[in-house]
Amino acid sequence: MKDNTLHSQVLGEGMPLVILHGFLGMSDNWKSLGMQYAEEGFEVHLIDLRNHGRSFHSEKFSYEIMVQDLKNYCGAHSLKKIFLIGHSMGGKVAMLFATQYPEKVKKLLIADIGPKEYPPHHHDILNALEKIDLSEIGLRTEADDILSKYLEDEGVRLFLLKNLFRKTRTEFGWRMNLPILSEKMEAIGEALPQDAVYNGATLFLRGDKSGYIKDEDKSLIEKHFPDVKIETVREAGHWLHAENPEMFYNLSMKFFKE
Repeated sequence: MKDNTLHSQVLGEGMPLVILHGFLGMSDNWKSLGMQYAEEGFEVHLIDLRNHGRSFHSEKFSYEIMVQDLKNYCGAHSLKKIFLIGHSMGGKVAMLFATQYPEKVKKLLIADIGPKEYPPHHHDILNALEKIDLSEIGLRTEADDILSKYLEDEGVRLFLLKNLFRKTRTEFGWRMNLPILSEKMEAIGEALPQDAVYNGATLFLRGDKSGYIKDEDKSLIEKHFPDVKIETVREAGHWLHAENPEMFYNLSMKFFKE
């Protein structure tokens, strides 16, 4: 793999739809929804961002750099104008990309993240992951047993353990670049630059059980994205696309077809 080539899964044929996962996620998290979009006439590009999934590892990690990765990816795949979905950290990448390259974005959908600054809040997860000595485990369940001492939520543990893979028959590895992501964690919370604006059609979806997008954030969102709608996905927290995929899909398709 070239050092600057993002790994992706491409599903279907038609209008290009690019989907960016969140922090510690990967393209696999969006496979089910991606297949649904593909059935509706989209060419779906499920991307692994740098230091995540099967994409390359690098000591460089920032939103500016990830935006350039996406620009390069679009160039390599001849994607001139895309529908763009970004969740959480991927949503921040999508926002910045749309404000810097508006001519490349047909419609923008941001899932449960705002343009504001967020204080670092992944310490517990990263600390728990670092407690796992990969040389000491032989089964995935052993990794879960260790994580369960620090993280009660089974859904979060299952999400994190998707990053665990067998390097050899007896040795596990992490898909994500854990040392760099721990080191660069503060960069994940950075706000969108104050003067960044995207005038195209935009939809923000938030989970009703999530605190990432509050009512008082609406004015800031409208400042950056004047043509915006903000909708709430019921019975869903931060992983709204996984917790209520049916409502997420219906709201997104309605927006894409408008």
